Amino acid sequence: MEHGGGAEAGRTHSTALLGRRSERAVLDQLLGDVRNGGSQVLVVRGEAGVGKTALLNYATESAHDLQLLRAVGVESEMELVFAALHQLCMPLLDRMKRIPEPQRRALATVFGLAPGPAPDRFMVGLAVLSLISDLAAEQPVLVVVDDAQWLDTATAQTLGFVARRIGNEAVGLLFGAREVGVELNGLAELEVDGLPDDEARALLGSAVEFLLDAPIRDRIVAETGGNPLALLQLPRGLTATQLAAGFGLLGGQGLPGRIEQSFLREADALPPPTRQLLLVAAAEPVGDPVLVRRAADQLGIDAAFAEIDGLLSLGERVTFRHPLVRSALYGSASATERRAVHLALAGATDSAIDPDRRAWHLAAAATGPDEAVAVELERSADRAQARGGFAAAAAFLQRAVALTREPVRRTERALAGAQASVQAGAFRTAWELLATAEAGQLDDLGRARIDLLRAEAAFAQQRGRDAPGLLLRAAQTLEPLDPRLARDTYLDAWSAALFAGQLAAGTGLREVSQAAIAAPRPDTAVRSSDVMLDGFALLFAEGRERGVPLLKQAATAFGDGEVSAEEILRWGWLATAAAATAWDFEACLAASIRQVETARRAGALAVLAVGVNVLGQVFAMAGDFAEATSLRAEADAVREATGTHIGPYGALVLSALQGRPDDAFPLIDDTIAKTTAEGQGTAAQYARWAKSVVLNGLGHHDEALPWATLAAEDTPELFVSSWALSEQIEAAAHSGHLDVAAEALTRLQEKTRGTDEPWGLGLEARARGLVHKGAAAEKAFLEAIEQLNGTRLRPDLARSHLLYGEWLRRQTRRGDARTELRTAYEMFSEIGMTAFADRARRELQATGETVRRRATATTAGDELTPQERQIALLVRDGLSNPEVGTRLFLSPRTVEWHLRKIFDKLSISSRRQLRDALPEVG
Repeated sequence: MEHGGGAEAGRTHSTALLGRRSERAVLDQLLGDVRNGGSQVLVVRGEAGVGKTALLNYATESAHDLQLLRAVGVESEMELVFAALHQLCMPLLDRMKRIPEPQRRALATVFGLAPGPAPDRFMVGLAVLSLISDLAAEQPVLVVVDDAQWLDTATAQTLGFVARRIGNEAVGLLFGAREVGVELNGLAELEVDGLPDDEARALLGSAVEFLLDAPIRDRIVAETGGNPLALLQLPRGLTATQLAAGFGLLGGQGLPGRIEQSFLREADALPPPTRQLLLVAAAEPVGDPVLVRRAADQLGIDAAFAEIDGLLSLGERVTFRHPLVRSALYGSASATERRAVHLALAGATDSAIDPDRRAWHLAAAATGPDEAVAVELERSADRAQARGGFAAAAAFLQRAVALTREPVRRTERALAGAQASVQAGAFRTAWELLATAEAGQLDDLGRARIDLLRAEAAFAQQRGRDAPGLLLRAAQTLEPLDPRLARDTYLDAWSAALFAGQLAAGTGLREVSQAAIAAPRPDTAVRSSDVMLDGFALLFAEGRERGVPLLKQAATAFGDGEVSAEEILRWGWLATAAAATAWDFEACLAASIRQVETARRAGALAVLAVGVNVLGQVFAMAGDFAEATSLRAEADAVREATGTHIGPYGALVLSALQGRPDDAFPLIDDTIAKTTAEGQGTAAQYARWAKSVVLNGLGHHDEALPWATLAAEDTPELFVSSWALSEQIEAAAHSGHLDVAAEALTRLQEKTRGTDEPWGLGLEARARGLVHKGAAAEKAFLEAIEQLNGTRLRPDLARSHLLYGEWLRRQTRRGDARTELRTAYEMFSEIGMTAFADRARRELQATGETVRRRATATTAGDELTPQERQIALLVRDGLSNPEVGTRLFLSPRTVEWHLRKIFDKLSISSRRQLRDALPEVG
């Protein structure tokens, strides 16, 4: 059973391979693994003509018992969005009803089957993964993609995603490529070299009908490096005299060029109409024989369309013997000849059915600036963007710029192309188009847009030290031109400055805040995001009394659903920072849940990468380590799938509270190194705070103190430094540095002054208990326990019981101390805070009580890997296999495979038993 095909996809002519024993063994092993239900991915890489296609054909012909999907990259189609994916998936679209709705919607949009917003490219990848998995459930599948170096960007990204997430499926993915692009980088490779000398001589002998002199034969073998196509092709068209003397082999070209020249020698022997027909076929990437015939008719070509001297054959597709035939014919044609055939192809292409290819041909046929064609290219760019093909949109707009004479329109199109390039992650193209725009006629708004695009590109590439200054400059430029856009850009600048923290290059939170306060207000309704910007700005300019009420108002609105989905996706994570700064844990939880849910529904994976990190922190601080673990694994899956540069915030909070040094310290140290190099200062601050928590939990207070001090000094106005001050006070008080503890308490009190939230009041009271003496200390500890007792903040409540119990023991009140320490120990064990539980147990033993070590809550199911545990928790909570797969970028069959392993490890046999095996916590 074979699906798909394309311009060169029909090249399945049986080829008797000479040699290649080791390469065939690798392919045989791959096919065997697929037949046995495994998944395999392999990139067959090598120079042009070395035999990649022959090896792929060998695999195809050997896979007669597998279902086959084929596609091929075509150089002239590289700018057409999802062109190769159409080849691969169109025969599978009748299966779309069997994949989850968000994936179905994404695929329907990119294939133009239904209108809708541009889908996230990773959701498209997940949809293709699900389709292939569904096919493999019936019979093992082999996917063969030749000439992968010429795949359009959208298809290459999609197939790279599928290759990395294929999991435990009966699917083999074979790619043939001259060079491996970034989309396929890191996949397993089989490098194909030239044939050994003896096999090369044998192959050359089969191509030459007369005996070659040994020196000439050896020269040909040496110069071709054993390249099979070169050995077969270079002698074609040369006389015995030319070969015998070696003169026909002279030339300074590289091997691909010399092979192309051999093809051209064959073409030159054909009549002119036939050569022109070959050029039409070379310029028409789809390989549609009807379209080629119509174009030939327009050119007045009257040539037979049977197999043309072995160069071209006609079946369901017009097929060249080798891709180098196409490139040789097209590359050797004059500009006038190319324009003529592209114009004929444009005339032969139905504008209603395939307007984008028609526009592409018209652009190739243009002799100079042509506004009508540029408008067509703009429309094609709009269609590409609507399908999520931002790289294709940028390519269309780049062509449109080249065809635009009028300076203002040229600049506008360059800016639009740069915007599409930034969205596609094609930053080199973005810089080129921005340079074109800057060289044109720009008004103030145009210059502001350039500044904004440069800033957005810097922030998208790496959320580091340079982005805040660029965004601030863009916002200031926009103030007199578009106050609303300026306000939004100020909030983005504030976000960037928060990511950068102390590592911001000259522009930090204070500078952005001061500029935002001075900026004019737009004459539009005030949104919750405006209130949040005012709150953050006033926090720096006029203090907490002015800023915190606004931050609390904004965070509550983001959590209560009073803001649009657009605002939630753009700034939802920042609303949780506002809530944390205001000590409002409930608003923090509500806002983070809403952002994650909105991002999941929208398929906005870049937003989700941040959102699940934030939500994981919140659940960890609530003591629900099972959910935090699940979110940590999801964050890892999103980050791996998208390549997003986001610090592991959720993982840091979870590992800090779990207190397992062997797990926590490598993560912390690696985060500090990486995020410092990238300019993500807040992530490094989180890591320092996390290290102080682990060390305090272990009772290593002297070691905890410098880490807490470092974290408390970073961006002192914000929430992480407040948490770090609490750790600094505990470490200093327990290590005898009472003056340090007292000074830190004063700073913490400034950060909690005026709040009515139990989170801030509880931590401040606990800190007073550590610093004060006698009755004042006891009163403070009891106040902390009272404040935190009615909250979700179980780890902080347990720590308050622990510190009060330790204080009571030092007061020689052993009976009272046992009560508090036993409460703390039970809570720590139930939550899974290993280090703090051991510390409480040691303190209990010091009171004279015998304590049996309790298994912590995380022991159940600890034999599961993080991914298995996450799958188990999601299934426990009622998600179906397709829903779990959508969440974790896995196919439903891979989820089912993991479930079988989970059931075996937990000694259960059904999904319903997961609730008992992994009970909910908190």
